[in-house]
Amino acid sequence: MRRTVLAVATAALAVTVTAGCGAVDKAIDCVKTADAIGNSVDNLGKAVNNATDNPTQADQALNDIDKELSSLKNKTDNADLSKAVDDLNKAVGNVRTAIKNGDNTPDISGVTSAAKEIGKVCTP
Repeated sequence: MRRTVLAVATAALAVTVTAGCGAVDKAIDCVKTADAIGNSVDNLGKAVNNATDNPTQADQALNDIDKELSSLKNKTDNADLSKAVDDLNKAVGNVRTAIKNGDNTPDISGVTSAAKEIGKVCTP
């Protein structure tokens, strides 16, 4: 995930040479948010692995993802990015439901896949 985020950041910086300031600002916002989402997904993975020690960590990581998604959704008019955000929201909801139903080690592959898609969409 880190490599994806670094590639996205590098590509966004390259946009500064060929695009106007508005496009650059949007690309950089997208990259920053994708990076924050990546960090939150990493934290979610760690929390799920340590769920028996601290079950509230997963909830906090999901809250962090929700916060970043809300921020990103409000900043974009890109249909592909909106779809990727919706997919990640759905995946987060599935993990929340699994945890609420007593699953201490829910499958987070949907969250990981959707977060990667956001990284791809944010790559200019």
